[in-house]
Amino acid sequence: MAHTASTKPKNAVDSLDNLIQSLHGVFSADEVNIEEVKTLMESYESNPKDWMKFAKFDKHRYTRNLVDEGNGKFNIMLLCWGEAHGSSIHDHTNSHCFLKLLQGRLKETLYDWPEDKRSKQELHKRCEINFEENQCTYINDSIGLHRVENSSHCDRAVSLHLYSPPFDTCHTFDERTGHRNSVKMTFWSKYGERTPYGTALSKENN
Repeated sequence: MAHTASTKPKNAVDSLDNLIQSLHGVFSADEVNIEEVKTLMESYESNPKDWMKFAKFDKHRYTRNLVDEGNGKFNIMLLCWGEAHGSSIHDHTNSHCFLKLLQGRLKETLYDWPEDKRSKQELHKRCEINFEENQCTYINDSIGLHRVENSSHCDRAVSLHLYSPPFDTCHTFDERTGHRNSVKMTFWSKYGERTPYGTALSKENN
């Protein structure tokens, strides 16, 4: 699948709640059509009134905020990026990842997988893509590794993510050596409520 960003089609769903309801319908099937999911997410036009209650920021790092736990086949979350916040270079643990930008701008840097796990080698940077509000993109491990960041030093960003299947661990990679670490993913909040501090820290953010 081509790794491109796109904007919403003409027939748009009119709220985040309706989008989530539609996604539950799609994921009730035995097999999920990637293009169908992507088209649905593209069709939602961001409205802060829909998602502001889930948008929780931290001044030190980006946050992962659970919006809907799905039906076991997927989950949906809001990622909130403060000024100059970014992720590590990471994989997606054999899951599908759909990203839609709800506010601000984000930059994605795509990398090739390390050729040799046993030797140190700098990761090969393939390309950079800048996303504007309401654009949507997709990645899985067959496409490569990526890093997402808010390059702005004055504006925040918010993105909607769907993962299928859900995962709570992934690998992060050192750009200079290709060294990988297994890290546990956690939520800063769930359904708009702060999670206990001790369970909300994620090494992936470091």
